Amino acid sequence: MLAIEKYEKEKKLFSAFATLLQNSVYICVIIELKNHNMTSRNLSLAMLLIFSMVFIACDKDDPEIPNEEELITTVRYTLTSVTGGSDVVLTFVDLDGDDGNEPVITGGTLEANTIYSGRLELLNEAESPAEDITEEISEEDEEHQFFFSTTVTGLSVTYGDQDENAQPVGLATSVTTGAAGSGTLTVILRHEPMKSAAGVAEGDITNAGGETDIQVTFPIDVQ
Repeated sequence: MLAIEKYEKEKKLFSAFATLLQNSVYICVIIELKNHNMTSRNLSLAMLLIFSMVFIACDKDDPEIPNEEELITTVRYTLTSVTGGSDVVLTFVDLDGDDGNEPVITGGTLEANTIYSGRLELLNEAESPAEDITEEISEEDEEHQFFFSTTVTGLSVTYGDQDENAQPVGLATSVTTGAAGSGTLTVILRHEPMKSAAGVAEGDITNAGGETDIQVTFPIDVQ
C-alpha cells in the first residue's frame, strides 16, 4: 500500500517535469523560428523529434511499483484457555527494525493437556498512531497465510479461520498442549503463498512459496 502511494507521487512528478520540459522546448523553437525564419515543415519535424525524445526519456525513467514488505514491528499472540484463567500473551517487539537493537521476545507458560484459542495481532508501531497490519491481512486474506512449527513434544496448532476460497489464514488458531515439556513455537507469515499446493492447507510450509513477511520464534514451557 505504501509502495503504491510512493509510485503515484513519483508518477505525478515525472508528468509535471515532462510537461515543463515540453513547454520550454516549444518556446525555444518559436524563438528560433523568429530568429532564423525556420520553415513550418522544419518546425514540425523539430518538434516531433524533440517530443519523441522527451517521451522516451520519461517512459524509461517511469518508476515501477516496488515489491516492498509492510513493516511489522510488533507481534502479539494471545492464547486463551478454554477452561478459563489468565491469557498467555507471547510478544515480539522490534521498533527499530533489522538494523537496530535486538528484538524483545517474550515467551509463555502453558498448562499441560489444555486447549487454547489463539489470536494473532500485528502492528507497525513505528507509525504514530500505530498501523494495524492485522486489519490489512484480514482484508487481503487470500494473499496471506501463517505457518506454525514447534519443538515442544505434544503441542499442535490448527487453523481457526479461512479466506473466501475456504483456504486457511491463521489469524485465529487453536493450540493444544500435551505432557509437560519445553521448547519453541515459530510463527511465519507468508505473502502470496500457493495455498493449493500439496500440504499447504494443512500448515506445511514446504511447498508454500511466496515471501516471508515476518518470522518469530517464542520460547514455550508446558507445565
